[in-house]
Amino acid sequence: MQWPCRTLEDPGTSILHVSRFSTPDGLAKFFAVEYRESPELPDKEYPFFLTTGRLLFHFHTGTMTRRSTIAKYINEPYVEINPKDAQELGIKDGDEIYVVSRRGRVKSKAKVTEKVPERTVFSTFHFFETPINELTLADPLDPVAKIPNFKVSAVRIEKA
Repeated sequence: MQWPCRTLEDPGTSILHVSRFSTPDGLAKFFAVEYRESPELPDKEYPFFLTTGRLLFHFHTGTMTRRSTIAKYINEPYVEINPKDAQELGIKDGDEIYVVSRRGRVKSKAKVTEKVPERTVFSTFHFFETPINELTLADPLDPVAKIPNFKVSAVRIEKA
């Protein structure tokens, strides 16, 4: 079921903006922005990009969804790593690893997958057991969005 549901019987809206956008004139508003590199790029000591995000089955930090029947789908943290990188580091699917940044380190399980490109690792922020956002850049804030740079940080991966 997808939001919005306008009544209790409404099955949801699979495509939100079919004929018009939710603006006074019905048109979308696009803004061009200049590309800026991340304030922290991989280097010899921290050769991977860490990016964080969500899972379909969990909301925010999982404080509600991890207590529901939804949790049966995915209820433990993991870090996705490309098979070539995993092989180079001697990591197998399910191995415990550390993700290390200039701000600390977090322990998790490796999920070896082609879903992430080489030299990139991905983890969600739904699990208190793996506080991955502690490894990301809180400062400086993005000058346009005024939010922390949770999406790209330089890290290294170590076997636990």
